[in-house]
Amino acid sequence: MPRVTFIEFDGTVHAVDAQAGASLMRAAVDHGVPGIDADCGGACACATCHVYVDPAWLARTGSRGEMEASMLGFAAAAQPNSRLACQIPMTEALDGIVLRLPDGQH
Repeated sequence: MPRVTFIEFDGTVHAVDAQAGASLMRAAVDHGVPGIDADCGGACACATCHVYVDPAWLARTGSRGEMEASMLGFAAAAQPNSRLACQIPMTEALDGIVLRLPDGQH
C-alpha cells in the first residue's frame, strides 16, 4: 500500500498508508492526522485540507483545477505549492509523497 507523510507545522510527522485511488485527504482523515478537518467531506468546497506539496513531488500531483484554485484563494497562507488534499488521488507513483500543513491548521 502506498505511503504518504504529513508533517504538521510544528514538525510532528505522520506517515500513513493510503489506498490507491482514494484522496490524500481521505488517508489523513482515516488515520486521524490533526489539521486535516475535511469539513466538506472532500467536495472541494472548504479548503480545510490545505497542504503544501513538497516541491520534489509537485509535478506528479497534477495541476489544480479551477474550483480548487478558487478554494485556495480562501486558504490562509496559500503558496505556489498549495493544494487541497481532497483533490489529489493517491497512486503508486505518489508512494512516499511528503505534504506539510500550514501554520494555524492543527
